[in-house]
Amino acid sequence: MEKIVTLNHDLPLLHFLNSRKPFSIPSPILRFSSFNRRKKRPCLASSSETETKTVTVSESHGVIVDNCTVGRRLLGLAAAVAVAVSSSICCDSPALAESLTIAFPVSRAREVTTVQRTLVEAWGLIRETFVDPTFNHQDWDFKLQQTMLEMFPLRSADAAYGKLKAMLSTLGDPFTRLISPKEYQSFRIGSDGNLQGVGLFINSEPRTGHLVVMSCIEGSPADRAGIHEGEELVEINGEKLDGVDSEAAAQKLRGRVGTFVTIKLKSVNGSRTDSGIREVKLPRDYIKLSPISSAIIPHTTPDGRLAKTGYVKLTAFSQTAASDMENAVHEMENQDVQSYILDLRNNPGGLVKAGLDVAQLWLDGDETLVYTIDREGVTSPINMINGHAVTHDPLVVLVNEGSASASEILAGALHDNGRAILVGNRTFGKGKIQSVTELNDGSALFVTVAKYLSPSLHEIDQVGIAPDVQCTTDMIDSLTDETLKKMNSSVPLLDTDSCVVVAEHELETLRSNGTAS
Repeated sequence: MEKIVTLNHDLPLLHFLNSRKPFSIPSPILRFSSFNRRKKRPCLASSSETETKTVTVSESHGVIVDNCTVGRRLLGLAAAVAVAVSSSICCDSPALAESLTIAFPVSRAREVTTVQRTLVEAWGLIRETFVDPTFNHQDWDFKLQQTMLEMFPLRSADAAYGKLKAMLSTLGDPFTRLISPKEYQSFRIGSDGNLQGVGLFINSEPRTGHLVVMSCIEGSPADRAGIHEGEELVEINGEKLDGVDSEAAAQKLRGRVGTFVTIKLKSVNGSRTDSGIREVKLPRDYIKLSPISSAIIPHTTPDGRLAKTGYVKLTAFSQTAASDMENAVHEMENQDVQSYILDLRNNPGGLVKAGLDVAQLWLDGDETLVYTIDREGVTSPINMINGHAVTHDPLVVLVNEGSASASEILAGALHDNGRAILVGNRTFGKGKIQSVTELNDGSALFVTVAKYLSPSLHEIDQVGIAPDVQCTTDMIDSLTDETLKKMNSSVPLLDTDSCVVVAEHELETLRSNGTAS
């Protein structure tokens, strides 16, 4: 069956046939194909060895999720997630495919023509995978025609991209969006957890616009050179940085390992003269961005014994999150830690796979970690297979309104399987999964492809997860002075954190009852 839509213009045409990913043929023709979603055979999870080029993510604030494989211990990746992957997993029969041919006029402006191609590529991916099969109750094929006509008379790429983004906004889903090639490169660095550079965190000072050093990664070239927080970055490779934003400056600092970059810094107390400025030549190296920080909190038990609580803060679900956490927990186990606090506050999410892998560090058996709901409304579980926890010590998970997406998947998995007590405030409530695909122009398209529920089938999207115990001022006031004195005595930064104090109180209650979470 073939559907044909043609607009009558006496100009060269873009011609689109069915395909999963656009490919070029001699200008002015481009071919694109799209399988009819209603005639697809079900997509089932492949074995743990299967890898695909399309990645699936639980995303917030620009984070990515790898959809290659959840790991040998996971079973039953839902069709809602698998729908976004390539034909190596989804079995599309040619007999079930609907041919769609659409002809449109090619813009006279070359840069607009490039955006036209990106438009059709994005439109096709959404047509195949978007979680809402009604596309927010609109004719998605007609929407392409309308947007292409609006784009045709434009003369700049920026204006054309504006039309494309306006088309995406009609879906009513803020998480389905397009990001620029530069944004996508920064996005990948955050998800990979690795970059090539000097290990310098910089930001623009709001009042002056000057670029200021926020911190150096421990052991990085910048750290070894003795660069300090608060120093002003004034020049990179002879180029003054007046009017340059922090992202542009960061791009200049990055580069191939083994190359060098020369920077000029003005000390915190330096004057405006050259005497307050120093020059530093830095070698570029591999920089590992670990999302994990940890500490051991010693305290005294009611019977006078010294006990230790392991505190682990996870700031994002990057590719290294699970391995970094496993190393941190093993190290604390070797130091006789008897209980743990896992801090997910203000963690906006990240890789779904990373969230599931972290959950497996704390759980045994064949537990269900999360349920997904695909565009047809089918609910499917994602389960562990013969899991073995790194530790069975009591666990409290800290959450708040900034805990979103993969953080909520992890918190729900640990809570609903009886492994952890949740302390803090209700979570953000982002129960959606996105796919992210790099397009031919280097930009990337995020598409919401599924929703998820906690293992107890509780709704998360726009609802969040309520903690077992809220850490409020009233809660702190209810603790006795003697109890507070026994907590955090040698960890002053955590001593001022009310939620950590409440978490330790809950752990002490568990220990006194002889109960492992």
